[in-house]
Order: sequence, then C-alpha cells, then structure tokens
Amino acid sequence: MDTLTQSPVKFTDNALSEIKRLINEDGFDATQKLRVGVKGGGCSGMTYVLGFDQQLPEDEVYEAEGLEFIMNPSHQLYLFGMQIDWHGGLNSRGFTFTNPNASKTCGCGTSFSV
Repeated sequence: MDTLTQSPVKFTDNALSEIKRLINEDGFDATQKLRVGVKGGGCSGMTYVLGFDQQLPEDEVYEAEGLEFIMNPSHQLYLFGMQIDWHGGLNSRGFTFTNPNASKTCGCGTSFSV
C-alpha cells in the first residue's frame, strides 16, 4: 500500500499545470508515476531526474498540491526544499530547478553539486 509523505519539494502552479497536462494526454501510460530524483553525471556532478517511471519497492510516495510523485528516499538529502517550475516561452521552454542545497550549478540548470 502506498503511503503519502509530506513533499520534500515544491511545484509552482505552472509546473503543476504542465505535469497534469502531460498526464491527461492521449496514450499516457497510467501505470507510471511522476519520478523526482537525482543521478550522477552532468557538468556539475549530479543531474536532476523528472519524468514518468514505474514505482520501485524502495520508492516513497509523496504528495504536493494534489499531485502524487515517487522518489527514492535517499534523494531527499539533495532535494529537500527544491522548487520545480515550468517555463513555456519560446526562448526558454522546460522545467527549471531551484535547489537551496546546491553549492554549484551549471549553465544548463539541470546539473548541480552539493
């Protein structure tokens, strides 16, 4: 059984709207959940993960503003207090991450170090 835990990250209204739009697209695989996390790599050492994935046994289920997502609990250390936003402009389209735990970020905005 899934247990909802207080969200370690925040989503802006724009990010919530875009994620809900993606979930409501025709052909969306409803067996997948939104995954938020990190992985090694990128120009600053770690890269953010934001995408749809199958839930793994070690994942915890979180809720933010009515949106459920999954995260490996070990990733909270790197992401606690982070804000995820969506920009839909012509020059800068995509999700952005504002992470108070990052000691260094790169120009692309998706890579960081702690």
